[in-house]
Amino acid sequence: MLFRDRRDAGSKLAVALEAWRGRRPLVCAIPRGAVPMAKVVADALGGELDVVLTRKIPAPGQPEFAIGAVDESGWSHVSADAVLAGASRDYLDRAIAAERETMRRRRAQYTPVRPPIDPAGRDVIVVDDGLATGATMIAALHALRARHPARLVCAVPVASHEALERVRPYADDVVCLDVPRDFRAVGQFYLDFRQVGDDEVVAILREAGERAAAPPR
Repeated sequence: MLFRDRRDAGSKLAVALEAWRGRRPLVCAIPRGAVPMAKVVADALGGELDVVLTRKIPAPGQPEFAIGAVDESGWSHVSADAVLAGASRDYLDRAIAAERETMRRRRAQYTPVRPPIDPAGRDVIVVDDGLATGATMIAALHALRARHPARLVCAVPVASHEALERVRPYADDVVCLDVPRDFRAVGQFYLDFRQVGDDEVVAILREAGERAAAPPR
């Protein structure tokens, strides 16, 4: 399956998530790439939009290859490939500290726009633009599970088979549109996979917050 861009993928994902329409789900995007997609999903389902901050832990000398991920609390998921990739304990400690600092900066950017929404007791749908290793999704699901949602859903347009199987134990439901055999990278399944900037994320969150705060007509 080939998607035109993230918004196109979001539209297709929303169709697959139709069962949650009318239940006012909380749709949490993993920044930054998934934010435009999650907005489409939240609008289509009549839900609320928020972000869940996680960061991948890159392999030594390979910034695009994730050997794990960390959430805002500092909880980390480290894959079995970390040692094979040359990651020592000291390297992991330094990488985790650096990624937590990035999340602190992003939270400072995003939170003044609108405080985080409490997921307790709600149906929560966690959206990403794809799963290569599953590490960041696992960290996101772990972070949200600790806040006691009623149901926790992983929703992605595309994933490798291995990543999808790693993620399943952390979610109550998994929705994935395509699990191709020739998976190499998430970007290969998008015609337009340009980077999403912080300014775009802030603008989307501001719009979503203003809409939520507006009195009903």
